[in-house]
This record gives sequence, structure tokens and C-alpha cells, in this order.
Amino acid sequence: MDAAVSLRSVSKSFHGNPVVSDLTLDIPRGAFFSILGASGSGKSTTLRLIAGFEPPDSGAISVCGQPISTDHPPFAGPVNMVFQNYALFPHLTAGENVAFGLRMQGINRADRDRAALAILALVRLDHLASRLPSQLSGGQQQRVALARALATNPEIVLLDEPLGALDLRLRREMQHELRDLQKSRNLTFIYVTHDQEEALGMSSRLTIMDHGRIIQTGSPHDLYLRPASRFAAAFLGDNNFLAGTLAGTDSDSWLVSAEGLGFRVPRGKGAPSSITLAIRPEHLHASGSPGLSAIVFPPARVTSTVFSGASTRVSLLLPSGTSLTALIDSTRPAPEPGTIIAPWCRPESVWPIPDPPSNP
Repeated sequence: MDAAVSLRSVSKSFHGNPVVSDLTLDIPRGAFFSILGASGSGKSTTLRLIAGFEPPDSGAISVCGQPISTDHPPFAGPVNMVFQNYALFPHLTAGENVAFGLRMQGINRADRDRAALAILALVRLDHLASRLPSQLSGGQQQRVALARALATNPEIVLLDEPLGALDLRLRREMQHELRDLQKSRNLTFIYVTHDQEEALGMSSRLTIMDHGRIIQTGSPHDLYLRPASRFAAAFLGDNNFLAGTLAGTDSDSWLVSAEGLGFRVPRGKGAPSSITLAIRPEHLHASGSPGLSAIVFPPARVTSTVFSGASTRVSLLLPSGTSLTALIDSTRPAPEPGTIIAPWCRPESVWPIPDPPSNP
């Protein structure tokens, strides 16, 4: 893999508290790579380490194949950054903000003004080049910050939750614009966010972090549908979890018993005695007719329904006491609380997560 950024056994602590621990990660060139995690997971610190704003306590970081150091920080080379608060100079116009990096590179005024207008046109703001940041909306300021980051032709753009201050409609518009810009210019975007929908919709690859460590890295499709741990399955979207026991194996499957049912699921490494089965709520059906191959659960009681626009969330209680959640299309009538139904899913919707061995 041709890596734009490589981190090897990188650790960072503040005041004796570990924030990033033994982190090893390769970020491919040309990727839209998101780092996803809750507050305090270490994602922003990881971005600052890549940017060169913080030195690692241990480990090594290379950018475009070159080790970074205090003598050769990445922001002096092929890396630029877009901050959450935009960090625009309030006394400079939009055009002057975009041209600032070019000015620092010694480019003459006529050339840098021409380049700044061209980059502002790319984000559809060239007509507002003479306005101060205080005269721009939040979305326009975000575009100016992005244009400033692109003006010096970086290979890598770091984005630290840049859409967090925008309303939902504008945030979704900017998600599309960022993705289109990244693809059209073949840049490497490293994007920090706590927003799961944002990470899934924009990324070509993403990593989940927790307490300074990487939980799982892969494509959005793999992380969502094939979580490697219960934490990843619970963190990225909603999931139903069933406690299962290993009943047997064959060449490519585990045979798992759960809720009085037998499940044949893809076989992983080893042969754990217990396995958690994960089923996304959108894959669990509370209405419709199951096919012959469907897995049909014991009759369950509807405990509540919540309408959320595109879908209705149906909470179910199995005879064993296990709670399940199903999502049904909001155009279908929702079952009333107290109704008894038999939820079902397709076999391929069930994903196994081997339980970690218990401590002796």
C-alpha cells in the first residue's frame, strides 16, 4: 500500500495521562480517511500529531515517505489543516485569508490574488472575495477555510470536525462538497469526527478509536456490517445482540445456538465457546412474510413504537426476556404495543462476534 501517512507505535501523554497509546496506522494516498471516536478517544490528538503540532512521546510518524521531526514539520511541506472554528484572520478579507499561505511562500501579490480567486471559485465564493469573515455565514466561512487549506496545493488535508458548527442541512451539503473536492483533486483527506453518519457517508476508509487505541480499521461497509468486536458493533449504529454458544463447526461456518434457534454464521479464527450474534435493527423485520430460508424468532411482545420520519422503531420483548429492536418503513402500519408478533431476519443479516476470553 502506498501510504500518505504512517504511524508506528506512536504514544502521547499529557500530564501523565495517556491520550494515544501504541498507535500503528497506515493511511493510503488519495483516501478520504476518517478517524471516528467519542470525546476523549484520542482522535484530535492523533490529527495534531500528524500535523506536527504535537511531538509524540514515542514511536515514529512519516508523511509521504519522509519521517517528520521538529526540523521538518509536515505543515512546512505537503500538509495543511482545516480547524473546527475555521481560524480565519478577522481583519483580512476572504480573498486575503485564502492568499495568506501563498504570501508566506513569497509568491507575488498579482499571482497569489489570481490563485486565491481561482480557489474561491472552486468553492463557489469568488464573488465574496472582498468580504470580511464577520460578513460571511458559517457555511461560507467553512468554505473560505477549506479554500485557504487548498491554496498551497497540499497533498494531504487534515480536517478536525470542520462541520460541527453547521446546521444539519448545511452540514449535509458540505459533506457532498468535501467529498467531491477530494475526489476531483485526488487529495488525501484525514477527517476527524464523532458523527457516525458523516464518517460512513464520506469515507473510503475509516478507523474507530477508543481510549487512545484503534478498535478497527476498514471500509465503511466492512466496519458497519462486519464489526470485529462488540464495541465496534455497538459504537457504529445500533445493533441487537444475542448471547450464543458454539454448537459445532464445519469447513466455513460456526453453528451457534441462541434463543432456542440454530444459526449458521461465517467462521472466524479460533473456536470460542461463546459467541455474540449481532443483527442490525433495519435487518430485523417486524412485519411482512418471511421466506423459507428466513430465521423466525419466538413470538415477541411489542413494548413500544417510535415514529422517526423515514422509519418506525419497534421495541420487542422475547419470551426469554431478551429485548430486540426492529425498524420498519414508516409507510407500513406500526404494530400496537402489546401486539404479539414473530420477528424474523435473513440468515446473511446475522454477524458473529467471538466473545473475548474471560480472565482466569
